[in-house]
Amino acid sequence: MTTRSAGPATDAPESVGLAGSDFSGDTRTSATIGDAFTDYLNRLRGGDMGSLPALLGLVVLFTVFSLAHDKFLTTYNLANLVVQAGSICVLAMGLVFVLLLGEIDLSAGVAGGASATITALVMLDHGWTWWLAVLTGVGVGVLIGLVIGALVAMLGIPSFVVTLAFFLALQAVPLKLIGSGGSLRFNNEVLRGLSIKNVPVTAGWIAAVVIVVGFAALTLWQHRSRVAKGLVHKPLSLVLLRIALLSAIVLGLTALLNQNRAVNPAIFNISGIPWVAPVVIALLLFWTFVLTRTRFGRHLYAVGGNAEAARRAGINVKRMKIAAFVICSGMAAVSGILAASYTGKVSPGSGGGNELLYAVGAAVIGGTSLFGGRGRAMDAVVGGLVIATIPNGLGLLDQASYINFLVTGSVLLLAASVDAVSRRRRSASGV
Repeated sequence: MTTRSAGPATDAPESVGLAGSDFSGDTRTSATIGDAFTDYLNRLRGGDMGSLPALLGLVVLFTVFSLAHDKFLTTYNLANLVVQAGSICVLAMGLVFVLLLGEIDLSAGVAGGASATITALVMLDHGWTWWLAVLTGVGVGVLIGLVIGALVAMLGIPSFVVTLAFFLALQAVPLKLIGSGGSLRFNNEVLRGLSIKNVPVTAGWIAAVVIVVGFAALTLWQHRSRVAKGLVHKPLSLVLLRIALLSAIVLGLTALLNQNRAVNPAIFNISGIPWVAPVVIALLLFWTFVLTRTRFGRHLYAVGGNAEAARRAGINVKRMKIAAFVICSGMAAVSGILAASYTGKVSPGSGGGNELLYAVGAAVIGGTSLFGGRGRAMDAVVGGLVIATIPNGLGLLDQASYINFLVTGSVLLLAASVDAVSRRRRSASGV
């Protein structure tokens, strides 16, 4: 792992392991779009590829599946794809925090299943309101993460061993509470509606406009502030291009999903953005802010880049590790609830299948490094879309189940190889 110099103890060392955050470009200046493009190419040559491989993979998958089946790009299937990717993206976002430290959490999937079981149980057997049940389920996830983090940080037990033990033990929770072969209905109108209901068309447009205007205002304000203070800044033309690109994506997807996608549009009206999408977007914006605009985020990148240098800089490394596992398990609980919303039930096997493997694959495919110090919340969303696209497209093509595993495993192996090669290039270039 490349060693980087630490800053003063009074402030987080922004030079330590911040390549995966928005602070990584603060030391570079670009007068024109051409200069910015040249700078980006140099970063690619140096191994800083970010989410580019995942984005290219997503383009390839969409192209192949759209050519192979005419229903892949229909609004009905794209809406299904958003719902299918929801729980994977949320779980992967939580895993990003642990992976940033070079750790692993093998229990995240079953932690989500146990939390969803508690959520369903208190609603069905005790009549709790949905929001109180959700808070309880997330609280269970946070408690699990607190215990795991304490064992890893305080006792120094490898995270692989601790989370493997919890992976085995937590499967007993739904099995004991539900019983072998049983299941709990997850039919609360609000929670089930996250997967089967949609945001009203008008509300969807309002939200899309607010996101575009808010992003544009914040981006322009930051640019003007950096110019006024004489700080390094990107060219205004590049800033405007980023705003235009995001506006096109947000407004385009909103227009697409707000169309009536019912099989018989004359009889039924199925339009609007699935409710799971705003949940994922809200979590993405929140965790992106935490990672890129808070001291906690800078400390997390610093510990992931070089834990010893971070410790000497005055960062409480043990506390950061505990916090990472707490966030991971808390997000796993949210993911478990979204997965239960999609299936409509909780069973003893909830969270114990391939959920964790898909989520880890999503984070790595999206650009998060397995070696720590590099990653973003956006990586989880991009990688989650890649992971969800594979079974979605293969399902339309009526391919055998083993093909899905082969393709997903190959994509993950390719992503891990890209990560390893990028790390070698960064080490060679001293980044």
